[in-house]
Amino acid sequence: MARSTHAAPDAVPDTAPGEEKKQRGIQSVEVGARLLEALAARREPLALSALADAATLSTAQAHTYLVSLTRLGLVKRDALTGNYEPGPLSLRLGLLNLEHQPAYRAAAPRVAALALATGMSVAVSVAGPQGPTIVRYERGGYPLHVNLHVGTVMSLSATATGRVFRAFDDEARVAAMLAHQAEADAPAMAECVDAIRARGIERGVDAPSPGVSSMSVPVFDGARRMQLALTAIGPTGLCDVGWDGALAHALRDAARDIAGLLS
Repeated sequence: MARSTHAAPDAVPDTAPGEEKKQRGIQSVEVGARLLEALAARREPLALSALADAATLSTAQAHTYLVSLTRLGLVKRDALTGNYEPGPLSLRLGLLNLEHQPAYRAAAPRVAALALATGMSVAVSVAGPQGPTIVRYERGGYPLHVNLHVGTVMSLSATATGRVFRAFDDEARVAAMLAHQAEADAPAMAECVDAIRARGIERGVDAPSPGVSSMSVPVFDGARRMQLALTAIGPTGLCDVGWDGALAHALRDAARDIAGLLS
């Protein structure tokens, strides 16, 4: 039987005028990727109409693709607002990519050692579309009555981790996270940020959850760009929150060790 020479209607042509030969692809997959690129570029949940505009699609086209992307877990839709944001599969893929980043790879073994040595739980957080986001969480020896896990987004004002990002992270990225969390950069917070920059470390005592305290430090690369935050978390009374205490020294040492591998 003769084989058909017609390409599948959804296939991307092998060549285009003036271009060298390319491998065949699936056009609908590439169109759907435009929606994911739009979400990544805006770094915030988007309404259907805004997402369609950003991807240069009609609203009806965008909705059809988003149904499939939602089923795959690449996108999720907020039940209250109706806005779309990256889904659980996108998060897993992002974490997989993150595991190959130098800062994360340098931090991972030291975070485990820090949790073991101090008894505190230790979180590694990076800047995310909605705010500082935990990407690794090592449980310590002391139980906590807070639900922290990979994917938890930290408040930029109410948590030590968030305030460290406000003090040391890229200003444009902080502004985008503040806008998402609907927080203003108030004068009172500016004074707090100046103090954190002077100390190089921040703490939270019985906040944002009663009975839980924390200390957080930034980790920089060789160009003094903040890459992530290390935060030790434990029960108040057992968590040493002294600015010059043993936990503060352990965090600073760990951050310095990680930074030394990124120079």
